[in-house]
Amino acid sequence: MIDNSNDNQQSPCVLLFGGTGWIGNKMIDLMKEKSIKYYVSTNRLENRSEIIEEIKRVNPTSILNCAGITGRPNIDWCEDHKVETIRSNIIGTLNLLDIANQCNVHVCNLATGCIYQYDDKHPINSGIGFKEEEAYNYFGSFYSTAKQTVEQLSKNYPNTLTLRLRMPISDSVQEPRNFITKIKNYERVVNVPNSMSVLYDLLPVMLDMCCKQTVGVFNFVNPGVISHNEILDLYKLHIDPSFQYQNFSVEEQDRILKAGRSNNHLDTSKLESLYPNIPHIQTSIQDVFKRMKRNTSTPTTTN
Repeated sequence: MIDNSNDNQQSPCVLLFGGTGWIGNKMIDLMKEKSIKYYVSTNRLENRSEIIEEIKRVNPTSILNCAGITGRPNIDWCEDHKVETIRSNIIGTLNLLDIANQCNVHVCNLATGCIYQYDDKHPINSGIGFKEEEAYNYFGSFYSTAKQTVEQLSKNYPNTLTLRLRMPISDSVQEPRNFITKIKNYERVVNVPNSMSVLYDLLPVMLDMCCKQTVGVFNFVNPGVISHNEILDLYKLHIDPSFQYQNFSVEEQDRILKAGRSNNHLDTSKLESLYPNIPHIQTSIQDVFKRMKRNTSTPTTTN
């Protein structure tokens, strides 16, 4: 057991896993901007002895886990690579959580909100979202069920913060993991309202929760829901007036995918009780496209 009894008196120091990934890279930029001390681990999540030695050397106040397999180009990959998904997303993540607990270090683990599906108690457009303590009801993809396994077991570790992201949105259309970029490149899209995570709003909250060593499970999305069509209409309005798209039904979508897709509304009351200024998704998405337009505008030159 490593003695971190004086952690509350330490300046924040974050040990980051998954620093080469999309969100991990953004967290590095944010920690630099906020002058937060950090280290990027080069160890795989399964490497128990190396991680323990790294924690002894770094002495972090918090571990942030942005590592894990999401599949390329999408979660359908996990259906054909279940062993690799288990090794990384279940065994590796649980190994890290267990080490953090053994070393008495706070750990923040990025999870998914794709563990629920609209049902009779949570109808579409009802305004009734799934709360953190509700039982999972979506089992349509191996990726989601693997994440459920980890989340359920992680609740036994009192030092753990679990953040359920969904359909993360960034300000750059050049980023392939950006949900806007994904759906604009689809031939057809379903038109379903969903909870989504605007990274511009939520990554600073994630860093603050790490520094404060917050624990528990949180639906880590913006309040409210927005549909695919609403997003693509805004893309056409602000970015590309010539853009066109077509819809198809969820049933038609399911026929061309190896794994189903979760559609849900996550309740954000718990998150808002700590961070009441997180903007509603309908407000935030307007600002996303304003920033995206600035990011994609070609500078004019003068002779």
